[in-house]
Amino acid sequence: MVLLFALPALAHKPSDSYLTLTVQGQRVEGRWDIALRDLDNAIGLDHDGNGAITWAELRDREADVTALAFGHLALAGDGAPCPLRPRGLRVTSHSDGAYAVLDFDAACPAEPHALAVEYTLFFDLDPQHRGIVRIDDGAGTRAAIFSPQDRRQIFERSSLHPLRQLGAAIRLGVEHIFAGIDHLCFLVALLLPSVLVRQPGGGWAPVPRLRPALADVLKIVTAFTLAHSITLTLSALQILRLPSRLVESGIAASVVVAAVNNVVPILADDRWAAAFALGLLHGFGFSATLMDLGLPRQNLALTLFGFNVGVEIGQMCVVAAFVPLAYLSRKTWFYRRVGLVGGSLVIAGVAGVWLVERAFAVKLF
Repeated sequence: MVLLFALPALAHKPSDSYLTLTVQGQRVEGRWDIALRDLDNAIGLDHDGNGAITWAELRDREADVTALAFGHLALAGDGAPCPLRPRGLRVTSHSDGAYAVLDFDAACPAEPHALAVEYTLFFDLDPQHRGIVRIDDGAGTRAAIFSPQDRRQIFERSSLHPLRQLGAAIRLGVEHIFAGIDHLCFLVALLLPSVLVRQPGGGWAPVPRLRPALADVLKIVTAFTLAHSITLTLSALQILRLPSRLVESGIAASVVVAAVNNVVPILADDRWAAAFALGLLHGFGFSATLMDLGLPRQNLALTLFGFNVGVEIGQMCVVAAFVPLAYLSRKTWFYRRVGLVGGSLVIAGVAGVWLVERAFAVKLF
């Protein structure tokens, strides 16, 4: 409950940048996509304050953007530094808006067998920022996530065994679910009443035994997983795509609905059905990370499977931590009033801020 009160500071869509490194002998070619909104927050690009960043405004600050970015990235081959050399600035679009693209290369003393990457961009400004990195060294393509707790990683050049590739995708899924505060809030909103039973005349009563609660949780988590797996796959295969603003706004709205339903019944009693219907939107949200990373299609099936497994592992960690405590306290006034009602209202309020910010592209906090 205490942690929920910190969520308004995280009202925006999680901040990500996308770094692609291609090793060709001693040379490493790089492309770094950084969201203009993040650069604007860091150094101020919108000179006229009209809420829109133009190419002229970005170009005028090219030296500052370059200095900021390359001051927070370092490469080393087999322990020897690989100096970075910028090669230009351009703009592209991702699923969540406009990004600056920094092209660069790095010269290592020799062809690296192990490439070390140290990434620290925006960590001092936004602890939720993540650097999503793809590395192609000729022996395989792998992906990794950099965070304030994981700033330096070493990638050894070797043929990427399918099991290692699967493990990397699972890790990507686990890290993504814990970085996706909106997905976690949606899950918690669905879990809060799992140890209670809604009474015909209104109100909640504690479940008599643990088994019915676990069965309810299993149905909810399974329905949510199945739903987001379907839309994640459809989106990743480019069979069905939705605009990012619509998806992100819909995810925020789904969190509001799930939370309010705990206080005022607006959905059917079968919450697993609601979890499935609303979970379809979350799958499109999950797909944004994989699609923006641009993974090769030959790796896509295994990556999709591993990513879904990782998301499921992350969800089950939340369930394993939440349900036992909720079951033990289900009979208390504190859980039914403060936990269920208070927690649901806090989640609904935070998600309402997300909804306004994402739907109307405004910043409330």
